[in-house]
Amino acid sequence: MRISVPITTGIEKFENLKMKIDHLLISVILITIVTACNTKKGIVVFQTDFGLKDGAVSAMKGVASEVDPDLKLYDLTHEIPAYNIWEAAYRLQQTAPYWPAGTVFVSVVDPGVGTSRKSVVLKTKTGHYFVTPDNGTLTLIAQSLGIESVREIDEELNRRKNSQASYTFHGRDVYAYTGARLAAGVISFEQVGNKLPAAVVTIPYQKAVYQGDSIQGNIPILDIQYGNIWTNINDSIFNMLHVEPKGKVEVKIKKNDSLIINQDIEFVHTFGEVPEGKTLAYMNSLMNLSLAINMGNFADSFNINSGPEWNIVVRKK
Repeated sequence: MRISVPITTGIEKFENLKMKIDHLLISVILITIVTACNTKKGIVVFQTDFGLKDGAVSAMKGVASEVDPDLKLYDLTHEIPAYNIWEAAYRLQQTAPYWPAGTVFVSVVDPGVGTSRKSVVLKTKTGHYFVTPDNGTLTLIAQSLGIESVREIDEELNRRKNSQASYTFHGRDVYAYTGARLAAGVISFEQVGNKLPAAVVTIPYQKAVYQGDSIQGNIPILDIQYGNIWTNINDSIFNMLHVEPKGKVEVKIKKNDSLIINQDIEFVHTFGEVPEGKTLAYMNSLMNLSLAINMGNFADSFNINSGPEWNIVVRKK
């Protein structure tokens, strides 16, 4: 007796097997895509006083790229005036809040390179990391973003290979290397080195305070392109004076104990509200009290600079 096997049975089995394989391949592809999308590329932001006339900045980025070519490398600035630790501190405070948690900042303004000053990584309460010499650079970031933890870089583990004989380029050999390894996940924060007390070296300066009928503050930085004067007096403190737009404030600026100017200045929203060449007080983009000359240069006109030794007193007229 002959038994016939329907041809369709074999075809159906083949089609079912093909469908299962197709589903498996699609699942694998989807998992790969989702994993790739969820894998965050580490971010490193560089700041130095090196300038861009030579290859120092490029060397630092080369070291970071060698650690992980997929890192995202950005520049904050390399035009910090030579040895100006205070300005480095300010630029970090000015920009860091706009970067996502997990960003690693490598800041190298290091007049004490090769000496006993500590090389550290600060983790802030916001989840940002700062790789730098502990020489005052972290003064403002520690105050504004808070200190979660500080670790000293262990150069036995976190230093570019065969660089021990170099004492004058820790930006390349220690800071860029350690920052890149941290951002790439090659090391954890705990593997940076020994934990230090939750404190950093700070530069003393006049904090913004309201006293009696006036506010005392500091001129931490200039809006350098235009010569505007930026203070550390934020809008909340300034509002304690109850100055209305178009009202006037008395402004005294001192360098240490020497009075540089004493002027009554109109408070407005923006530059064009006063005639060209006239002084004005306004809130800058960081919502801090600032001084300017419409279409002019306030700093040059009155020989004013910035730093911890430059202070300001403001009162309502």
